[in-house]
Amino acid sequence: MIKTRKNYLRTFLNIIFISSLVLTGCSEISSKFNSSDSKREINSTQQMHQIDVNNYTPRLDSTAVVEMSINDSSIIIEINGREAPITAGNFIDLVERGFYNGLVFHRVIKDPTPFVAQGGDPDGTGMGGFVDPKTKQRRYIPLEIKLENDEKPIYNQSLGIQGSASPKSVVLKHKRGSVAMARSAMPDSASSQFYVALSDLDFLNGDYAVFGTVIEGMKIVDNIKEGDRISSMHVISGLENFKK
Repeated sequence: MIKTRKNYLRTFLNIIFISSLVLTGCSEISSKFNSSDSKREINSTQQMHQIDVNNYTPRLDSTAVVEMSINDSSIIIEINGREAPITAGNFIDLVERGFYNGLVFHRVIKDPTPFVAQGGDPDGTGMGGFVDPKTKQRRYIPLEIKLENDEKPIYNQSLGIQGSASPKSVVLKHKRGSVAMARSAMPDSASSQFYVALSDLDFLNGDYAVFGTVIEGMKIVDNIKEGDRISSMHVISGLENFKK
C-alpha cells in the first residue's frame, strides 16, 4: 500500500512538472493564438484539420538517422517516419536547413527525478519557433499520434490524460531516450522545440508526439546541462525517404 501511494504521488508530481515545462516552454505560441494580431496564423493552424496528410510536406515516409553533436560528443537518433510522418518530416526539414546548429538546450530538468532535456528554440527562452523564410510566419505542425492497431495516425487531438478520461494505447511511447515535440496547450502548436525523455514518462503518451529515439549516446544526453549548445545536427542516412 505504501509503495502504491508513493507511485501515485510520483505520477502526480510528474504531471505538475510537465505543466510547467513543456507547456510553458512554448507559452508565446499560446499567447499568439489569443492575440488579435495573429488571425492569419490561427486560420493556418485551423486548416490543419482539413489537410490531406498523404500529400503533406515536409514528410518522412520511412526512417532516417540523425547525428547530433554536443560538447564534441555524438548522439545518434533514429527518426520514425513510419508512425509519425509529419512530425518526423518537420524535424528532418529543420535539420537539413541547419536550423538547430548552435541552438541551446534551454531547459533541462533532472531533479527530483530525471525528466527531459529540451531544446530547439532559436530565441533560447522557451518561447521561440521556426519562422518560414518564404511566408515570414511561424510554422506549426499538427499533433500526430498513432494508436496501436490503427493503420494511420490521428491528428489534431490529445489522446492522453489531457484529452481523455481513458487514455489510449499509443505506438510511440515516452520511454527513456524518446524524442518528442514540445508544444503549448493548443494541440497543433508544435514548431521546432523538441525534448529527449531522461526516463520513462508514460503519463505523456498520447498528448505529445514522439517521433524518434536515441539509439547511441544516451549517457551524453544524461550529462546535458542548461545552456549546452548543439554544435551540429545532420542526417546520416534515410534522406531518400524525405519529401520536401
